[in-house]
Amino acid sequence: MSETTVPLPSSLPARLVRLYGGLALYGLGIALQVKSGLGNGPWNVFHEGAALRTGLTIGTVILVVGALVMLLWIPMRQKPGLGTISNVLLVGPFADAAVFLLPTPEHLAFQTFYLVMGVVTIALSTLLYIGAGMGPGPRDGIMTGLVRLGLSVRVARLSIEVAVLIAGWLLGGTVGLGTVVFALAIGPLTQLFTRWFPLT
Repeated sequence: MSETTVPLPSSLPARLVRLYGGLALYGLGIALQVKSGLGNGPWNVFHEGAALRTGLTIGTVILVVGALVMLLWIPMRQKPGLGTISNVLLVGPFADAAVFLLPTPEHLAFQTFYLVMGVVTIALSTLLYIGAGMGPGPRDGIMTGLVRLGLSVRVARLSIEVAVLIAGWLLGGTVGLGTVVFALAIGPLTQLFTRWFPLT
């Protein structure tokens, strides 16, 4: 998906609503998948593992990692936008708030519900956030930076996600059925939601 293919909302207030609504939902999606206990997406395996090792909340780790990742933008000559800065500052606190407020599911049926809703929410929030057209997230910026250096999108994304998944697993992050579901479902779900939030 490219920001340049997204038709922007017609007004700044609409774009801001889409941006911050998307970021809030992204934090909720992360929390749902983490609380399910069934496995996270690659980056959140890493975030959870780092949180376990440092004693920080997962939201704090998301914020710190986002800020550190942005340092890699400098040699890649990537330029942040309002959406980039907002992503770094807000997704983590939104995720922490949702983790705090959501009850922990104790039965597999409820864990599965959390997992499914988490992946669906992340897919929807991705389109909302991208649709604001205010700059890529810090982690997406690494991918686009690698593409500018000559890698294909597929190779760049796969390389990053495999690396953070392995690192997160070694740190103790949860890898499981949810990780597989995320990998298989996030693309098709995001494509499905383009019926209501078209990207072309």
